[in-house]
Amino acid sequence: MKLSNAILRVVTVFVAVSLIQVIAGMLATLVIPVKIPIDADMARHIFQWIFLTNAITVGVLSILALRTEWRGWQLGAAVAVLPLVIGLVNGVEGVVFLPNSPIPWARIFLEMAIATVFAVPVWMLLFGKRAPSTDHHYHPIVEKARGERVWKFLLSDFSYIVFYMIAGTIIFPYVRDFYATQKLPTAPQVFALELLVRGPILVVLCLMMVRMLGLPRFEGALVVAALFTLLTAVAPLLIPNPYFPDSVRWVHMGETTSSNFVFAALVAWLWGQPRPAQRVALQQAA
Repeated sequence: MKLSNAILRVVTVFVAVSLIQVIAGMLATLVIPVKIPIDADMARHIFQWIFLTNAITVGVLSILALRTEWRGWQLGAAVAVLPLVIGLVNGVEGVVFLPNSPIPWARIFLEMAIATVFAVPVWMLLFGKRAPSTDHHYHPIVEKARGERVWKFLLSDFSYIVFYMIAGTIIFPYVRDFYATQKLPTAPQVFALELLVRGPILVVLCLMMVRMLGLPRFEGALVVAALFTLLTAVAPLLIPNPYFPDSVRWVHMGETTSSNFVFAALVAWLWGQPRPAQRVALQQAA
């Protein structure tokens, strides 16, 4: 695809996604009426933050859509569902850690679901009608032996809780006062949530990105880590909101960008594409 054509499609998706958000918000409000308390200062710049967040999200998803060998509805669903899954995972953690917050989780989840349904055909029509690629695309799970898949998945999952706890311990003194107003879960509950729910889901998302990009191991680790961090840590925390003070929001962004980058880089490197000579030998052995 020519660069000018790709840029035109990315801009078109950006406009479409922005309009879809407005429509999804209106439909979700009709089903679950909620009045969000936005002050004048926050409202003054809210659209700039929303457009910046959309630009980051669409830019990351466009890179994946341009690189993947998937086409049609498979591509549209894969790309559109990524932000939904990330939003749901973050929302589940928010429900657990912020039980005293008035955040309208049900409305947020409904709005994300509606936006995803509308976004699937947009991605499919703009990126899913290209000619199928004739090059072999790397399959990180299929091209691993069963035993290797098991230990690598377990290591990837466990690494998430390790990086999560280290980063959380470092930043907790800066957000202690805010969370003093909440009823925090116990350490075993946090461990179970991150190890059994968030960890496995985020590992699968990393593997999906490895699969879609098909890059060599080292380059793939860096690119996956950067794209994963933008989607899971930067975009979700950019927009100011009345429920999360700016001081807490920026601290959490520093926490999640650092831990998620290292986590995604490790996962992508573990599951990455081996060097060409090694890959040929593995294929011949298989």
